[in-house]
Amino acid sequence: MSGYRGRGVHGSTVEVLGARIVDGSLGPGEVLDLAAIGAEFDVSLTALREAIKVLTAKGLLDARQKRGTFVRPRSEWNVLDSDVIRWRQQSGDAAAVLRDLAEVRTAIEPEAAALAAQRRDERDLQALRDALAAMDAARDKLPRDAADADLQFHQALLDATHNELFAQMRIFVEPALYIRDELVHDHAVSDPLPSHRRVVDAVEAGDAAEARAAALALLEQSVEDVVRVLDEEQGGDA
Repeated sequence: MSGYRGRGVHGSTVEVLGARIVDGSLGPGEVLDLAAIGAEFDVSLTALREAIKVLTAKGLLDARQKRGTFVRPRSEWNVLDSDVIRWRQQSGDAAAVLRDLAEVRTAIEPEAAALAAQRRDERDLQALRDALAAMDAARDKLPRDAADADLQFHQALLDATHNELFAQMRIFVEPALYIRDELVHDHAVSDPLPSHRRVVDAVEAGDAAEARAAALALLEQSVEDVVRVLDEEQGGDA
């Protein structure tokens, strides 16, 4: 997933503090002891303040005179931020993250597919065909490769709506795909190509109703795969 990728101690400070806030180690309202954190990470106050700016932009921290720098309540976090989503996943909240993303995607992508069927041009169709080929080539590769190809497909579908707002909806699609593909890797799940190809066929045919139904079926199958894998893993841990 895309997100903040600062280097060195600055980047690692953002990463560790962000993860601690999201997993609850640093609770809402808790005031940060900047001197202690600076000593723990061996960073200067200047570098620490830069890290705090990044986390403040994500809605995780705030600073007030006489109060200091403190953790904001979860209701004020930027839950669409890709790092916040990733930290939620890493804290053991993957199932809830995927559920939330799946519900939003179900409200968006079937309608995007219907619009794509009505508005697509030859360039859009070629982009969808290329994405299918990339998904096929990514079989049995690393989860990142499969997710990259999958994202290529869904971005091409969103772009084919010729609606700039739909095209930006990858903000919901990207984290869902990377978490899913990492989760289901090495598990027996359904072949994703037929369901994606059905969407392309409907878009190419200009059949909005079929494109909507195909996109919805694709999402439902993805959810079923994730639920089955999570059940298997929980059963294995029992």
